[in-house]
Amino acid sequence: MDYYSDQINRLVEELVSLPGIGSKSAQRLAFHILNMPKEQVERLSNTILEARTHVQYCNECFTLTDDALCPICKSNKRDHRTIMVVENSRDLAAYEKTGKYEGVYHVLHGAISPMLGIGPGDIRLKELLVRLQKDVEEVIIATNSSLEGETTAMYISKLIKPTGIKVTRIASGVPVGGDLEYIDEVTLLRALEGRREL
Repeated sequence: MDYYSDQINRLVEELVSLPGIGSKSAQRLAFHILNMPKEQVERLSNTILEARTHVQYCNECFTLTDDALCPICKSNKRDHRTIMVVENSRDLAAYEKTGKYEGVYHVLHGAISPMLGIGPGDIRLKELLVRLQKDVEEVIIATNSSLEGETTAMYISKLIKPTGIKVTRIASGVPVGGDLEYIDEVTLLRALEGRREL
């Protein structure tokens, strides 16, 4: 039995389709939105549409940005000879919160997972190899400590080692099976400082 009108039910259904939003949270959000001033709702919906229209991948590191190059890749204060490889943009943001990493990033948009049918060609590895043709001294592999993350780290290491570029892996201050985006800055910093060569 439906408790709400069609419009409210449709709004709740759309909100439930978002990751991490259950039916109770969706109902709370729906009623919050319905009680907001109309101008604020228009601003929210316009901001979502504009972000969806204008946000793209950075031409260099492949994080999300609204310009050809993200602010990190544009910065001449960053060490472009050190590249940290991460699985997604949320992992990049987690490391940026430490305020201690001064290099640049490369976002893979996934990890190798034969069980899920994700191979090396399905993530941004070719683009990483192109970047390594420039003046790069070190590649820090900061994939998650999951089976997929470790598989990806070993694969990248085997690709890069013949080039003579130093390859390191973040230390295991990060718990096995943990996602970087949920780990505190101190743990991430210790993992970065304790990285080891592969």
